[in-house]
Amino acid sequence: MLENLFKLKEHGTTVRTEVVAGFTTFLTMAYIIFVNPAILSETGMDRGAVFVATCLAAAIGCFVMGILANYPVAQAPGMGLNAFFTYTVVLQMGHTWQVALAAVFLSGLCFILLSVLKIREWIINSIPVSLRTGISAGIGLFLALIALQNAGIVVAHPATLVAMGTSPHLLLRWLPWASS
Repeated sequence: MLENLFKLKEHGTTVRTEVVAGFTTFLTMAYIIFVNPAILSETGMDRGAVFVATCLAAAIGCFVMGILANYPVAQAPGMGLNAFFTYTVVLQMGHTWQVALAAVFLSGLCFILLSVLKIREWIINSIPVSLRTGISAGIGLFLALIALQNAGIVVAHPATLVAMGTSPHLLLRWLPWASS
């Protein structure tokens, strides 16, 4: 049944390989289940509701890509955009999360329109590969900075913007005999 549905031999793979790849991908992405609600709850959104919405969005996105598109790509909410939504649009610009969410909905409609009309593909292909790589790395570093700040490893500093945290609990995390 799986062979007929996914054409595994045609794609040079096996059920075992796909199960291991799927499990590995899940473990790689599972952090979003916890980080996304932590970020978005800072806007005033209910953490539990965001947790459920994150799980449902990822499950539905992965189902659509795997079953309907037969394409081995995982889908989940974008962490870079969620961080921008929280820290820039809501906390810095002062919009409510409801207004910001309405803007996200409208931008989603625009994204669909740009994709259907192939304008999105034209725009992406016009950006140099080095710049696309740099953007991805920058978003990754931004998310790492947020994680380091939430863990207390780095803190805000007026002169350098970032400094090492001084929490005694932080020190205990690094001592092998104090890990229990």
